[in-house]
Amino acid sequence: MTTESTFIELMRAIASDPAARGLADDVAVVDLGTESLIITHDMMAEDVHWLPSADAADVAWKLVSVNLSDLAAKGAAPIGVLLGFMLGEDSWDRRFAEGLGEVLRYYDVPLLGGDTVANRGDKRSVGLTALGRATTRPVPSRSGARAGDILYVTGTLGDALAGFEFAEVGLEGLPETMAVYHRPVARLADGQALAAAVSAMMDVSDGLLIDAERMAAASGVGMQIDLAAIPLSMSYRQQRGDSLDSRIQAASWGDDYQLLFTATAAQNLPVEATAIGQVVPGYGLSLSDGETPVPLPQKLGFEHR
Repeated sequence: MTTESTFIELMRAIASDPAARGLADDVAVVDLGTESLIITHDMMAEDVHWLPSADAADVAWKLVSVNLSDLAAKGAAPIGVLLGFMLGEDSWDRRFAEGLGEVLRYYDVPLLGGDTVANRGDKRSVGLTALGRATTRPVPSRSGARAGDILYVTGTLGDALAGFEFAEVGLEGLPETMAVYHRPVARLADGQALAAAVSAMMDVSDGLLIDAERMAAASGVGMQIDLAAIPLSMSYRQQRGDSLDSRIQAASWGDDYQLLFTATAAQNLPVEATAIGQVVPGYGLSLSDGETPVPLPQKLGFEHR
Protein backbone atom coordinates (compact mmCIF):
# COMPACT_ATOMS: atom_id res chain seq x y z
CA MET A 1 0.00 0.00 0.00
CA THR A 2 1.23 3.48 -0.86
CA THR A 3 2.12 5.49 2.24
CA GLU A 4 0.56 8.86 2.94
CA SER A 5 3.88 10.70 2.59
CA THR A 6 4.68 8.98 -0.72
CA PHE A 7 1.30 9.86 -2.22
CA ILE A 8 1.58 13.48 -1.09
CA GLU A 9 4.92 13.69 -2.87
CA LEU A 10 3.21 12.49 -6.05
CA MET A 11 0.56 15.19 -5.63
CA ARG A 12 3.13 17.94 -5.11
CA ALA A 13 4.14 17.64 -8.74
CA ILE A 14 0.54 18.45 -9.69
CA ALA A 15 -0.41 21.02 -7.04
CA SER A 16 1.69 23.85 -8.45
CA ASP A 17 -0.73 26.72 -7.78
CA PRO A 18 0.51 29.05 -5.00
CA ALA A 19 -2.80 28.56 -3.18
CA ALA A 20 -1.80 24.94 -2.49
CA ARG A 21 1.18 26.09 -0.38
CA GLY A 22 3.23 23.24 -1.80
CA LEU A 23 0.95 20.80 0.08
CA ALA A 24 3.06 21.63 3.13
CA ASP A 25 0.06 22.92 5.06
CA ASP A 26 -3.39 21.56 5.98
CA VAL A 27 -5.27 24.14 3.92
CA ALA A 28 -5.32 25.97 0.63
CA VAL A 29 -5.16 29.77 0.78
CA VAL A 30 -6.81 31.46 -2.21
CA ASP A 31 -5.96 35.13 -2.62
CA LEU A 32 -9.09 37.12 -3.56
CA GLY A 33 -7.47 40.53 -3.59
CA THR A 34 -8.38 42.20 -0.33
CA GLU A 35 -9.33 38.89 1.32
CA SER A 36 -8.12 35.29 1.48
CA LEU A 37 -10.35 32.23 1.22
CA ILE A 38 -9.22 29.26 3.34
CA ILE A 39 -10.22 25.78 2.09
CA THR A 40 -9.64 22.45 3.78
CA HIS A 41 -10.89 18.89 3.27
CA ASP A 42 -10.69 15.93 5.62
CA MET A 43 -11.98 12.39 5.30
CA MET A 44 -12.78 9.88 8.01
CA ALA A 45 -13.11 6.11 7.67
CA GLU A 46 -14.64 3.41 9.84
CA ASP A 47 -12.07 1.34 11.75
CA VAL A 48 -9.50 4.07 11.09
CA HIS A 49 -11.03 7.21 12.59
CA TRP A 50 -13.98 5.74 14.47
CA LEU A 51 -14.89 2.41 16.01
CA PRO A 52 -17.71 0.35 14.42
CA SER A 53 -19.63 0.76 17.69
CA ALA A 54 -19.42 4.57 17.58
CA ASP A 55 -22.55 6.70 17.74
CA ALA A 56 -23.10 8.10 14.24
CA ALA A 57 -23.89 11.50 15.79
CA ASP A 58 -20.41 11.52 17.34
CA VAL A 59 -18.90 10.67 13.94
CA ALA A 60 -20.65 13.70 12.44
CA TRP A 61 -19.45 15.90 15.29
CA LYS A 62 -15.83 14.82 14.90
CA LEU A 63 -15.95 15.17 11.10
CA VAL A 64 -16.97 18.82 11.38
CA SER A 65 -14.61 19.60 14.26
CA VAL A 66 -11.49 18.18 12.62
CA ASN A 67 -12.11 20.31 9.53
CA LEU A 68 -12.83 23.44 11.52
CA SER A 69 -9.68 22.75 13.53
CA ASP A 70 -7.69 23.20 10.31
CA LEU A 71 -9.39 26.57 9.84
CA ALA A 72 -8.62 27.47 13.47
CA ALA A 73 -4.91 26.87 12.82
CA LYS A 74 -5.04 29.56 10.13
CA GLY A 75 -7.00 32.03 12.25
CA ALA A 76 -9.93 31.68 9.86
CA ALA A 77 -13.61 32.39 10.45
CA PRO A 78 -15.79 29.57 9.02
CA ILE A 79 -18.05 30.35 6.05
CA GLY A 80 -19.68 26.94 5.56
CA VAL A 81 -19.13 23.25 4.82
CA LEU A 82 -19.78 20.75 2.02
CA LEU A 83 -20.49 17.10 2.93
CA GLY A 84 -19.46 13.96 1.09
CA PHE A 85 -21.57 11.10 2.47
CA MET A 86 -21.69 7.35 1.88
CA LEU A 87 -25.28 6.09 2.18
CA GLY A 88 -25.99 2.92 4.16
CA GLU A 89 -28.20 1.69 6.98
CA ASP A 90 -31.13 4.07 7.40
CA SER A 91 -30.92 4.35 11.19
CA TRP A 92 -27.20 5.16 11.05
CA ASP A 93 -27.75 7.77 8.32
CA ARG A 94 -30.52 9.46 10.29
CA ARG A 95 -28.47 9.50 13.46
CA PHE A 96 -25.55 11.02 11.53
CA ALA A 97 -27.88 13.72 10.20
CA GLU A 98 -29.01 14.51 13.76
CA GLY A 99 -25.41 14.85 14.89
CA LEU A 100 -24.50 16.96 11.88
CA GLY A 101 -27.29 19.40 12.63
CA GLU A 102 -26.24 19.56 16.27
CA VAL A 103 -22.57 20.29 15.60
CA LEU A 104 -23.29 22.87 12.90
CA ARG A 105 -25.63 24.69 15.27
CA TYR A 106 -22.94 24.56 17.95
CA TYR A 107 -20.44 26.30 15.69
CA ASP A 108 -23.10 28.40 13.92
CA VAL A 109 -21.78 27.19 10.55
CA PRO A 110 -24.09 26.47 7.57
CA LEU A 111 -24.19 23.35 5.43
CA LEU A 112 -23.84 24.62 1.86
CA GLY A 113 -24.14 21.37 -0.11
CA GLY A 114 -22.21 18.22 -0.96
CA ASP A 115 -22.68 14.82 -2.58
CA THR A 116 -23.77 11.28 -1.73
CA VAL A 117 -22.75 7.84 -2.97
CA ALA A 118 -24.08 4.36 -2.21
CA ASN A 119 -21.97 2.09 0.00
CA ARG A 120 -21.21 -1.19 -1.79
CA GLY A 121 -18.80 -2.46 0.83
CA ASP A 122 -18.88 -3.21 4.54
CA LYS A 123 -17.08 -0.07 5.77
CA ARG A 124 -18.12 3.56 5.57
CA SER A 125 -16.16 6.70 4.85
CA VAL A 126 -17.27 10.33 4.97
CA GLY A 127 -15.65 13.58 3.92
CA LEU A 128 -16.13 17.27 4.54
CA THR A 129 -14.83 20.43 2.90
CA ALA A 130 -14.75 23.53 5.09
CA LEU A 131 -14.50 27.07 3.78
CA GLY A 132 -13.25 29.97 5.83
CA ARG A 133 -12.30 33.62 5.63
CA ALA A 134 -8.87 34.73 6.81
CA THR A 135 -9.05 37.19 9.69
CA THR A 136 -5.35 38.10 9.48
CA ARG A 137 -2.97 38.39 6.59
CA PRO A 138 -0.50 36.96 5.97
CA VAL A 139 -2.28 33.73 6.88
CA PRO A 140 -0.23 31.65 9.38
CA SER A 141 1.53 28.61 7.92
CA ARG A 142 3.65 25.73 9.14
CA SER A 143 6.73 27.22 7.52
CA GLY A 144 7.32 30.41 9.53
CA ALA A 145 9.15 29.05 12.60
CA ARG A 146 12.59 30.59 13.12
CA ALA A 147 15.51 29.68 15.39
CA GLY A 148 15.03 31.34 18.77
CA ASP A 149 11.23 31.09 18.71
CA ILE A 150 9.40 29.38 21.57
CA LEU A 151 7.19 26.37 20.82
CA TYR A 152 3.76 26.43 22.48
CA VAL A 153 0.63 24.29 22.63
CA THR A 154 -2.85 25.20 23.82
CA GLY A 155 -4.89 23.08 26.24
CA THR A 156 -3.85 19.61 27.33
CA LEU A 157 -2.70 16.52 25.45
CA GLY A 158 -3.58 12.84 25.73
CA ASP A 159 -7.23 13.14 26.76
CA ALA A 160 -8.44 11.60 23.48
CA LEU A 161 -6.10 8.65 24.06
CA ALA A 162 -7.54 8.14 27.53
CA GLY A 163 -11.09 8.29 26.16
CA PHE A 164 -10.29 5.89 23.31
CA GLU A 165 -8.95 3.25 25.69
CA PHE A 166 -12.36 2.96 27.34
CA ALA A 167 -14.38 3.31 24.13
CA GLU A 168 -12.36 0.52 22.49
CA VAL A 169 -13.54 -1.98 25.11
CA GLY A 170 -17.09 -0.62 25.28
CA LEU A 171 -16.79 1.06 28.67
CA GLU A 172 -17.46 4.58 29.89
CA GLY A 173 -14.39 6.30 31.26
CA LEU A 174 -14.02 9.69 32.87
CA PRO A 175 -16.52 12.11 31.32
CA GLU A 176 -13.85 14.68 30.51
CA THR A 177 -11.68 12.34 28.45
CA MET A 178 -14.64 10.58 26.79
CA ALA A 179 -15.95 13.95 25.64
CA VAL A 180 -12.58 14.90 24.10
CA TYR A 181 -12.41 11.61 22.21
CA HIS A 182 -16.00 11.53 20.95
CA ARG A 183 -16.64 15.26 20.49
CA PRO A 184 -13.50 17.37 20.15
CA VAL A 185 -13.92 21.13 19.88
CA ALA A 186 -12.01 23.21 17.33
CA ARG A 187 -10.22 26.17 18.92
CA LEU A 188 -11.54 28.76 16.49
CA ALA A 189 -11.48 31.74 18.86
CA ASP A 190 -7.95 30.94 20.01
CA GLY A 191 -6.76 30.60 16.42
CA GLN A 192 -8.20 33.94 15.43
CA ALA A 193 -6.66 35.61 18.48
CA LEU A 194 -3.24 34.05 17.82
CA ALA A 195 -3.06 34.50 14.05
CA ALA A 196 -1.30 37.88 14.14
CA ALA A 197 1.03 36.89 17.01
CA VAL A 198 2.53 33.61 15.79
CA SER A 199 5.38 32.86 13.40
CA ALA A 200 3.96 29.39 12.54
CA MET A 201 0.84 27.49 13.54
CA MET A 202 -0.95 24.19 12.90
CA ASP A 203 -3.35 21.96 14.79
CA VAL A 204 -2.36 18.79 16.62
CA SER A 205 -4.29 16.08 14.81
CA ASP A 206 -1.85 13.18 14.32
CA GLY A 207 0.18 13.64 17.49
CA LEU A 208 2.27 16.45 18.95
CA LEU A 209 5.61 14.86 18.04
CA ILE A 210 4.86 14.06 14.41
CA ASP A 211 3.13 17.41 13.89
CA ALA A 212 6.06 19.29 15.45
CA GLU A 213 8.41 17.36 13.16
CA ARG A 214 6.28 18.40 10.17
CA MET A 215 6.40 22.04 11.26
CA ALA A 216 10.16 21.82 11.68
CA ALA A 217 10.56 20.30 8.21
CA ALA A 218 8.32 22.93 6.58
CA SER A 219 10.25 25.72 8.34
CA GLY A 220 13.73 24.26 7.73
CA VAL A 221 14.63 24.30 11.43
CA GLY A 222 15.09 21.98 14.37
CA MET A 223 12.76 21.70 17.35
CA GLN A 224 13.57 20.69 20.91
CA ILE A 225 10.65 19.53 23.06
CA ASP A 226 10.77 19.06 26.83
CA LEU A 227 8.45 16.18 27.66
CA ALA A 228 8.34 17.31 31.29
CA ALA A 229 6.54 20.45 30.10
CA ILE A 230 3.80 18.60 28.17
CA PRO A 231 0.45 19.77 29.63
CA LEU A 232 -1.65 16.88 30.96
CA SER A 233 -5.13 17.13 32.42
CA MET A 234 -5.95 15.89 35.90
CA SER A 235 -8.24 13.28 34.30
CA TYR A 236 -5.41 11.96 32.13
CA ARG A 237 -3.04 11.73 35.09
CA GLN A 238 -5.71 10.00 37.14
CA GLN A 239 -6.21 7.34 34.47
CA ARG A 240 -2.74 6.93 32.97
CA GLY A 241 -0.31 8.40 35.47
CA ASP A 242 2.45 10.94 34.90
CA SER A 243 5.44 8.82 33.98
CA LEU A 244 7.82 9.60 31.12
CA ASP A 245 6.25 6.79 29.11
CA SER A 246 2.77 8.18 29.73
CA ARG A 247 3.93 11.60 28.54
CA ILE A 248 5.47 10.17 25.40
CA GLN A 249 2.19 8.40 24.62
CA ALA A 250 0.22 11.60 25.19
CA ALA A 251 2.57 13.42 22.82
CA SER A 252 2.38 10.80 20.07
CA TRP A 253 -1.27 9.72 20.08
CA GLY A 254 -3.18 12.46 18.22
CA ASP A 255 -6.87 13.44 18.09
CA ASP A 256 -6.14 16.34 20.45
CA TYR A 257 -6.99 19.20 18.04
CA GLN A 258 -5.07 21.71 20.11
CA LEU A 259 -3.05 24.47 18.44
CA LEU A 260 0.71 24.06 18.09
CA PHE A 261 2.51 27.31 17.35
CA THR A 262 5.74 29.25 17.56
CA ALA A 263 6.28 32.85 18.60
CA THR A 264 9.19 35.05 19.58
CA ALA A 265 10.22 35.05 23.23
CA ALA A 266 9.15 38.70 23.50
CA GLN A 267 5.65 38.10 22.13
CA ASN A 268 2.78 38.59 24.57
CA LEU A 269 0.27 35.82 23.88
CA PRO A 270 -3.44 36.67 23.70
CA VAL A 271 -4.49 33.19 24.89
CA GLU A 272 -3.34 30.69 27.49
CA ALA A 273 -0.74 28.26 26.17
CA THR A 274 2.12 26.14 27.51
CA ALA A 275 5.73 26.60 26.40
CA ILE A 276 6.97 23.10 25.61
CA GLY A 277 10.20 23.74 23.76
CA GLN A 278 12.15 25.92 21.41
CA VAL A 279 13.12 26.29 17.78
CA VAL A 280 16.82 25.78 17.08
CA PRO A 281 19.11 25.87 14.06
CA GLY A 282 19.41 22.58 12.23
CA TYR A 283 16.86 20.00 11.26
CA GLY A 284 14.48 17.54 12.88
CA LEU A 285 13.11 16.85 16.34
CA SER A 286 14.87 16.21 19.64
CA LEU A 287 13.36 15.37 23.03
CA SER A 288 14.35 15.77 26.65
CA ASP A 289 12.88 15.11 30.08
CA GLY A 290 13.99 18.27 31.81
CA GLU A 291 17.75 18.33 31.26
CA THR A 292 17.97 14.63 30.32
CA PRO A 293 18.00 13.77 26.59
CA VAL A 294 15.33 11.25 25.53
CA PRO A 295 15.56 9.18 22.34
CA LEU A 296 12.77 9.58 19.81
CA PRO A 297 10.12 6.86 20.07
CA GLN A 298 9.77 4.49 17.13
CA LYS A 299 6.39 6.01 16.32
CA LEU A 300 5.97 9.78 16.52
CA GLY A 301 2.25 9.79 15.70
CA PHE A 302 -0.41 8.60 13.30
CA GLU A 303 0.31 8.09 9.60
CA HIS A 304 -1.84 6.43 6.95
CA ARG A 305 0.01 3.44 5.49
